Amino acid sequence: MKGALLAAGLAVLTACGSDSAGTAKPCTLIGTREGIGLDIAAPYAAKVSEATMKICWNGACREPEVRLMDSTTAVPQPCTGDAPDDVCGASASPDGGKTGFADLAGLPTGPVQVTLTLRDASGERLLARGLDVTPHATYPNGKDCGKGAPQAKLAVTGDGRVTVR
Repeated sequence: MKGALLAAGLAVLTACGSDSAGTAKPCTLIGTREGIGLDIAAPYAAKVSEATMKICWNGACREPEVRLMDSTTAVPQPCTGDAPDDVCGASASPDGGKTGFADLAGLPTGPVQVTLTLRDASGERLLARGLDVTPHATYPNGKDCGKGAPQAKLAVTGDGRVTVR
């Protein structure tokens, strides 16, 4: 009897492991933010102090907050040696760009209309562009682990052109 209980307990514990449908690939509980990202490249980013997005689908529009932050790039640091166990690193360094994200619950994985507006420190409009954008499901653990939230990304080039990534 004790053996049967032990076997049943082990079966339950084994089932608690999170692999994707028997593929033996571990899946974490990591999620993704639902919304639209924004990257503004240098030197254009130096002019921009504020970004807004108006996002519309199915006859309704939303205007989520877009907080801009300075973007960075990874700069390699020297390694402690050449052996496999030696340590190498990187540090983040400002790259002159800006990045932001518009969190938007309920964002579909179908076409939406986005109006991106960028303003300078005095509130003067630098850019206003309307774009058709199609958010796509993300897969934070890979395709074997199921879908995450939908996202899209807009990019503003150094000369002010807007593209969808």
